[in-house]
Amino acid sequence: MSENNNTPVQDLNEILQVRRDKLAALKESGNDPFVITKFDFDNDSENIKNNFDSLEGKTVKIAGRIVARRIMGKASFVGLSDNSGKIQLYVRRDDVGEDVYAGFKKWDIGDIVGVEGFVFKTKTEEISVHATSIKLLSKSLLPLPEKFHGLTNNDLRFRQRYVDLIMNPNVKRNFIIRSQFIKFMRKYLDDMNYIEVETPVLNTIVGGAAARPFVTHHNTLNIPMYMRIATELPLKRLIVGGMDRVYEIGRIFRNEGMDPKHNPEFTTVELYQAYADFHDMMDIAEGIISGAAKEIHGTYEIEWLGEKVDLTPGWRRLTMVDAVKEYTGLDFGAITDDAEAVAAAEKIGVELADTADKTWGNALYACFDQKVEEKLIQPTFITMYPVEVSPLTKASPEDPRLTERFELFICHSELANAYSELNDPIVQRERFMKQLELRERGDDEAEMLDEDFLTAMEYGMPPTGGMGIGIDRAVMLLTNSDTIREVILFPTMKPLD
Repeated sequence: MSENNNTPVQDLNEILQVRRDKLAALKESGNDPFVITKFDFDNDSENIKNNFDSLEGKTVKIAGRIVARRIMGKASFVGLSDNSGKIQLYVRRDDVGEDVYAGFKKWDIGDIVGVEGFVFKTKTEEISVHATSIKLLSKSLLPLPEKFHGLTNNDLRFRQRYVDLIMNPNVKRNFIIRSQFIKFMRKYLDDMNYIEVETPVLNTIVGGAAARPFVTHHNTLNIPMYMRIATELPLKRLIVGGMDRVYEIGRIFRNEGMDPKHNPEFTTVELYQAYADFHDMMDIAEGIISGAAKEIHGTYEIEWLGEKVDLTPGWRRLTMVDAVKEYTGLDFGAITDDAEAVAAAEKIGVELADTADKTWGNALYACFDQKVEEKLIQPTFITMYPVEVSPLTKASPEDPRLTERFELFICHSELANAYSELNDPIVQRERFMKQLELRERGDDEAEMLDEDFLTAMEYGMPPTGGMGIGIDRAVMLLTNSDTIREVILFPTMKPLD
């Protein structure tokens, strides 16, 4: 079935005026579609197609948008798009009535209709609905993009997601998978006796991550407030209070750059479990992501960013020292001196950030960040991070320069970050003070001093494992999307002006 393309190309302003004139005529004749408040439908295109044998010849009611039509004299074919897909309508003058059919012929692609009719197959074996009544439910005043090219401009797609969803039905799949992933994750954690909680989005102190915040102002209190960059510190307060297993799925806001993997507002799940460590968090991360892939796709083998990825449980676990040694040949385990470590990093072309101390730990992390991360394709837990880049993490008993932290990488992308949480309030204060020094030297991503959080820790926090998983990144993985904008319904866009 094809749309009637014999109409000459019209100036857009003329098309807009014609549609408004049609609406005015409908209102004048007492057929204003916008006064209709409801249409009771009992079926959809997918169910009709999947259950044709039992529905053939039976009456159904469906509703949706006209996306194609072939208007003929006494009978016409219409393509109808609804929530589940597309189906063909057969509309005949003798069945719907002469007046209704005359009005129907003036309707436009994009209009929303309600239809009652019986299910049948055409001579070409296409499952269709033979209309016995059809009603205009909403008038489209703007024309849809040309059918055969659709909406292909990505910038416009992301700005006008509503048109994107109309013209590119496959786009909806990404957001169905997103919903399925979150549903699976909730059940996984709920079954482990976690409690889902909510914590403040607006805070008087920013903390829990190294990131620049969005700053706003509370008029009544006359104080600056910060949109949260993490949910970590409030959730740890709940661990102190005796809520031993908590998680929050929440929106996070970071005032930083945008690229295919970053949006200023994004969604994470953070979870904390008392009497657990980062090894337990690795098991949970692996269970959630591999389990979701199996549940949604029926397989552990998927594709992402042009790579074939095997999510079968049993993912590789590699210390940062071992990873740097494997991929660069540089053995930080054999280096004890800060100056030697920095010199060794610089020798292989690694540069340390201007605000970073010239230490063994910062040199190790810089080597990993610049030389190793891009090479990690299959699921890999990188463990034992330097203390300099992990201010909220418990130090390793074997090497105080390192912490019990991991990040999960798949296709050189970070999907999860977890710690054996630091629960010594004295050491935590020392770490916070170090962060304050970095802020004074110009690092606006360093943490602030949170005295209330330190007070909570002084009441006693049990050994705790904590983790954050980037939901948008995980959905990118599960939908084979190469940009985060494909998995966020309304991504942040630069203003057109």
